[in-house]
Amino acid sequence: MISINKVDQLYGGTQILWGLDLEIVPGSITCIMGRNGVGKTTLLKAIMGLLPIQSGEITMEGETLNKQSAEKRAYSGIGYVPQGRDIFPMLTVEENLRIGLPVRGKRTKGTLNDNPKDIPDKIFELFPVLKDMLHRRGGDLSGGQQQQLAIGRALVLEPKVLILDEPNEGIQPNIVKQIGDVILKLNEEEGLTVILVEQKLGFARRVGKEFRLMEKGRIVAADKMENLNDTLIKQYLAV
Repeated sequence: MISINKVDQLYGGTQILWGLDLEIVPGSITCIMGRNGVGKTTLLKAIMGLLPIQSGEITMEGETLNKQSAEKRAYSGIGYVPQGRDIFPMLTVEENLRIGLPVRGKRTKGTLNDNPKDIPDKIFELFPVLKDMLHRRGGDLSGGQQQQLAIGRALVLEPKVLILDEPNEGIQPNIVKQIGDVILKLNEEEGLTVILVEQKLGFARRVGKEFRLMEKGRIVAADKMENLNDTLIKQYLAV
């Protein structure tokens, strides 16, 4: 589904990604893991088009994304939840969710049962708190509620691929469990492909089907999640 071939990326004169190769297959949940500063967030931003790449190629379903804007990639079916959530604090929950509706409307072209101009009922089924707080400003929500809003906003697009950058950072345990349940539900019931940067090993093992370990801007290990052993953890993840 997403193929990354020999990608180099420089940021502020410093090279972050070095000839990086990565294959994301449809229906997978792939956890990108590694110590701080190895390039995980840069990789996600490069996929989303928020950072330019210097060389190499990023494709989705055979279509080259290199020169496409982040907005165009959203139209292609990529939903993105950045680290730190980046909701609009002065807008209400409803207004935050409605931001993605123009993209959704163009993508669905009336193929869904619900009106593409409406927020899908599924968002409120997955995150009931958002319906309860529909008219509250985003900045007044707790950290966990803001994260649910950020994920809901990405899901409004009905994406083919959902990218999440450390969705559990600073979130209370009950919300962490709910986020994990939502990811598994969407993957198992709808076949949603998920790319996830995650530092919490327990969460990664619970949710992930595949792992990719990064070091110094490269993928250095790749396998099924059940094969993430103590040797790899000690070598690439232990602080």
